[in-house]
Amino acid sequence: MTQSTRRDRVAKLVEQRRAITPEVPLDGMEILARARRLTMLSRAPIEAVFERHGLDTGEFDVLATLRRTDKPSVRPTELYQDLMISSGGLTDRLRRLEEAGMIERISCAEDKRSKRVGLTVRGRSVIDAAFAEDMEVERALLSSLTSDQKAELADLLAQLLVSIEGAN
Repeated sequence: MTQSTRRDRVAKLVEQRRAITPEVPLDGMEILARARRLTMLSRAPIEAVFERHGLDTGEFDVLATLRRTDKPSVRPTELYQDLMISSGGLTDRLRRLEEAGMIERISCAEDKRSKRVGLTVRGRSVIDAAFAEDMEVERALLSSLTSDQKAELADLLAQLLVSIEGAN
């Protein structure tokens, strides 16, 4: 354990736990508790960005997904599979975004019962601004790491995530 990791809150919890059950390996706790704490601490400044742009996290995710696909429109099924949410959860988000003028429902030529979803000019403008600001906040949150450290951490987290995703 490096000196820098000894100063965080998780190190204290690990130390306390290790004193009680020294025979139990705590490497999972040392990593996953820190990941959870990082997520908890980063949510407030990131969600403040979304709020400044009139969005909540779920709405941001929908707009960002639509923007990332770079298609004029997508089927709602594609969206909720990409977002890993229920179709009901998506329906409510789409309704709010449509009322705000950020998305539009487009009749589907192949299936008249279905409507595709696309960004409006306003939606594209909002997501581009919110995304840029979000990336600036995230850059600032990671500013204590060097470029090499960020790359190494990203690689390690990707390796862990691929392993866990493959197990499920």
